[in-house]
Amino acid sequence: MNWKDSLIELSKRKSLAKKQGGKEKVLKQHDAGRLTVRERIELLVDKGSFEEIGILAGSSKYDENGNLTEFRPANSVIGYGEINTKPIVVYGDDFTVRGGAADAAIWEKMICSEKFANEYCLPLIRLIEGTGGGGSIKSLEDSGYSYVPFNPGWDIVVNNLSKIPVISIAMGPVAGLGAARLVSSHYSIMIKEQSQIFVAGPPLVKRIGENISKEDLGGSEIHGKNGVVDDVANSEKEAIDMAKLFLSYLPSSINEIPTKKDNKDSITRKDNILNTIIPKNKRESYDIMPIIKTICDKDSFFEIGRKYGLSVISGFARLDGYPIVVLANNPQIYGGGWTSDSSKKIIKILDLAKTFHLPVLHLVDNPGFIIGSHAEKDGTIRYGARALAAIYQIDVPICAIILRKAYGVAGAAHLNHTKYRYRFAWPSGDWGSLPIEGGLEAAYKSNIEASSNPNKLIKDLESKLKKISSPFRTAEKFLIEDIINPVDTREKICRWAKLAYKIIKPGPTSSGMRP
Repeated sequence: MNWKDSLIELSKRKSLAKKQGGKEKVLKQHDAGRLTVRERIELLVDKGSFEEIGILAGSSKYDENGNLTEFRPANSVIGYGEINTKPIVVYGDDFTVRGGAADAAIWEKMICSEKFANEYCLPLIRLIEGTGGGGSIKSLEDSGYSYVPFNPGWDIVVNNLSKIPVISIAMGPVAGLGAARLVSSHYSIMIKEQSQIFVAGPPLVKRIGENISKEDLGGSEIHGKNGVVDDVANSEKEAIDMAKLFLSYLPSSINEIPTKKDNKDSITRKDNILNTIIPKNKRESYDIMPIIKTICDKDSFFEIGRKYGLSVISGFARLDGYPIVVLANNPQIYGGGWTSDSSKKIIKILDLAKTFHLPVLHLVDNPGFIIGSHAEKDGTIRYGARALAAIYQIDVPICAIILRKAYGVAGAAHLNHTKYRYRFAWPSGDWGSLPIEGGLEAAYKSNIEASSNPNKLIKDLESKLKKISSPFRTAEKFLIEDIINPVDTREKICRWAKLAYKIIKPGPTSSGMRP
């Protein structure tokens, strides 16, 4: 028996599928400055490593003799490949087929990719464009009926957050279910002036009386700054490179621990800039980024959330090759104080650390929660308390370096004080329930009012209290474990990372991660 005809038929159908929505639709995609889904996957995975699943799925028409006359592929491409030899699963929307709407999709393909990644413990990368599996009004006419809405495969989408790394990139306009899938990930990216994200796009929004462009409704100036996405890229290639880099710090699943890389950056490297970077004047700010980059392995810091929650800096880095999470106050924004947005940012990075077994390096210069009517309207204490809870709930090792300030409830949240306190302070350490400058007038109000020279009294009290509040007096009482020369910080934290990885264990955490 010869299967030649069937093999010809197979080749024909695959060839039709690779034409996507047709020459005109592909040209339209390119004219809009966007790649097709197949071109994106080619950029994402190692050359020749992609194995497609479900290429034959789609809608077809036959003549009276049962011969195929027309074939339109499903509007998604799924499969698996490798990134730097590491296996991953990829799902991509094909915008050239009905703009990514579900009436062109076989939604089981989306569920298939989520299940495959889940059961085989492989990272999942979603390239989302359109409604990402959501329906359109056109589907009502085609089907002839409506339905009570449900979210196909959402149980797996949620479960994946607690099991495997999930990365989503908005490659163009993303709405409805696609937007929900985009943010239901550990790392989400959108592309400047190319992708927009919304619950409903401008045509629907116009019905409620708001006439607005896609960019003004859901562009990167909106969602890059409000925490809907983690980062904004300038191009599709940059977004894909960011996704690859993010993935390089993580294990393939919670059943593994992060991988140590070979390190050629000496752990005893010292940089004298650390001894001069913090101003003697407590009211002066400074750039903390040189500290992060100096004490971590060279070129290893990968910032996450660059445009959101700016009073806190978060990201991944390596210490002697070991992957870690970095959490740091940013003294240049609100003096490093915790806002409602920065608290949400803290919660997410700590949840990542907890889920994927990453030790946390906390660089502390925290004057406390920001204060004032704006802070109260933003619900700062509510989200700040959640961030505090996240600190106490993580079960991975944490090392705190108190660079300068640690004040109040937020300052106390630099680690879980009920556990072993692996921490150091710099000589610039300054801590307490309230800064002297802010609390002196209130504490000595009656004395100051009764004084014949209140200004002199205030200065005398400040001088006295500053001596008492010296970090060395705290160290005398063993209320800080050690005060170190700043140039020795790298060696100290590299040795900590090595110890931390000895006690890290793979497996599920006590609670699942939410978007």
